[in-house]
Amino acid sequence: MSFRQKMTLFQKLKSTLAVGTGSTAVFVSINIYKNNEQFYNNWLMPFVHLFDPESCHRVAVLACKYRLFPKAKENDPESLSIRLFDRTLRNPLGIAAGFDKHAEAIAGLHAIGFGFVEIGSVTPLAQDGNPKPRVFRLSEDKAIINRYGFNSDGHDEVLQRIKTLREDSQTTGAIIGVNLGKNKESTDYSDDYVIGVEKFAAVADYLVINVSSPNTPGLRDLQHENHLKQLLSNVINKRNSLTAGGQRHVPIFLKLAPDLTNDEAKRIAKVIKQKGCVVDGIIISNTTVERNPSLVNDNKNEIGGLSGAPLTDRSTELIRQMYRLTDGKVPIIGVGGVFSGKDAFDKILAGASAIQIYSSFIYHGPPIVPKIKKELGKLLMESGYANVAEAVGRNAKK
Repeated sequence: MSFRQKMTLFQKLKSTLAVGTGSTAVFVSINIYKNNEQFYNNWLMPFVHLFDPESCHRVAVLACKYRLFPKAKENDPESLSIRLFDRTLRNPLGIAAGFDKHAEAIAGLHAIGFGFVEIGSVTPLAQDGNPKPRVFRLSEDKAIINRYGFNSDGHDEVLQRIKTLREDSQTTGAIIGVNLGKNKESTDYSDDYVIGVEKFAAVADYLVINVSSPNTPGLRDLQHENHLKQLLSNVINKRNSLTAGGQRHVPIFLKLAPDLTNDEAKRIAKVIKQKGCVVDGIIISNTTVERNPSLVNDNKNEIGGLSGAPLTDRSTELIRQMYRLTDGKVPIIGVGGVFSGKDAFDKILAGASAIQIYSSFIYHGPPIVPKIKKELGKLLMESGYANVAEAVGRNAKK
């Protein structure tokens, strides 16, 4: 082949590649704009999952931060609206803490249709968390194991981001929860949370006391009766003093582990009923350290907290148990293995007033948000409930 012929062939290949790349980009862009569920499930997410999980997590946060996903095209039906955190949520579906750890993507997550966004966990001082690798997919099990260990930009950095967001008129309706954690090297387990309440009470719609992550040594010990009583007393005293000083009365939620025994759950319920320790709500549940024998992926033995489909029934049962133990008087946010409207509906019937997702968002992308809401709305209607509130706890006594 002559030099001229080689150059001609090169030019043709270059042109073909350019056309093919351009066509692919257009195809991808159109399907992302349309929020095409089949495209995400069959093409985009399988491709994304060829890469390192933590890198993909970071890219997903940035995509939400820079609003690369289309804004929700339809308004939520009135039946999905519910009152919580002293606020009216347009729908009961939130993104759980752990996705947007550093308050970077709140506006984008709100825009794609979440009713509320919980960021964190946030620690007083910035810390790197545990060594990498620390996130593992169990694709066949629709699950994730993480041992991040509260990697955080710290209170001051996160606080400034939320303040900036609150000044943006386009996000005035965003409902924001701040999930508080403790620094790994902290010697005063209570003080870290008290400082968090003082920092974020003025900018958060609700605050979460996270004592249930399995990835910070000793953290789950704070769920034990005496530690929990002291912690909640200190936190609520601080919140009440801020309220007395003229700040809005910010609701305090307690996030629990799914691995509680019946006796532990009863003791926690006893504590949060006591004067000076009464919380405004509970989040059920965090990740589990248990490993169901049915897990098949090779990553099943990695150390860390397991989230996703294997947690579905476990979290729903704990919701039902805590709803009964608190006489249905403490609002519950249900999280753990919600992949469909039915999963959400089951948790609502068990006693949850709102729902959060994490793993299903990682596996299915933004289309999972309208899918769950649409299916939940249909189930409410078919079951004869005019709204979410009417369905809360209806199966808790069975």
